[in-house]
Amino acid sequence: ITPHGPSAIIEKFDIDAVRWDKQLEKSFYDTDLKAREAVMNLHNKDVPFSAMQKAFSVGAFGLKKNRRLVPTRWSITACDSTIADSLLKEVRHYDIMDSHRVYEFSSLNNYYAIILTPTEWQYEWFEAFIKVLGGEEMMFSDYETNSDKTEYSCVGGCYYSAKMAVLDKLAKLKLQSGVIILREAYSGYVPLGVFNVRENIKYAMDGDYKEFESLKEALVYCGTKLQIPISKYVKQSNLLKELLHSKQTTLDSFFKKSPDLQQ
Repeated sequence: ITPHGPSAIIEKFDIDAVRWDKQLEKSFYDTDLKAREAVMNLHNKDVPFSAMQKAFSVGAFGLKKNRRLVPTRWSITACDSTIADSLLKEVRHYDIMDSHRVYEFSSLNNYYAIILTPTEWQYEWFEAFIKVLGGEEMMFSDYETNSDKTEYSCVGGCYYSAKMAVLDKLAKLKLQSGVIILREAYSGYVPLGVFNVRENIKYAMDGDYKEFESLKEALVYCGTKLQIPISKYVKQSNLLKELLHSKQTTLDSFFKKSPDLQQ
């Protein structure tokens, strides 16, 4: 469904002389530069994401014949996924991380736990909403393996915003890893758009991390911070189940040997 908001007849439209970022202006006037290349060039030159996305939305990038207005929501996801896809190609060439790491951050009635695993790239995103509207508890998730994801994520734009933010950090570290992100939103949470997810993940990834010898230890630690029992995340997960089985650990024995995960 094409996203749209309130509309009205324009009675007056004024255009003032404004000063663009030089890098944005350069991309605008280069009508032989593909939009994907323009976005990545601007990202590499540290142009703010918001400025890049707004320019993309008004059709300022790409081959001249292909330029057109793009709905804001689509332009945000297009920029996130374009940057993430390019970074992933780079990250796949790096050595695999040699331990499990947990980065975390809390903000505006949200908690984020980002688990990095010593595997090739694979990614799973969870978001849980706990008593946000009343007494409900809802959990949504999506994932991808080391193969490229071809269909649009069922959880929406936040999947791509978080993916881009983590890959941006992995590229800077020159490391490859698997990624599991657990997000919980609590009573008092107000939706602020995917930019809030992207910035919170970036803030978490720029902070300190805790290191663990096994995925089990990392999950037990995250279970002490989450309100929903970690066992529910594991049961809904695709990648976590595979990772646990790959370590010669069945789910039954995993829960029996880990009382903290049965809460």
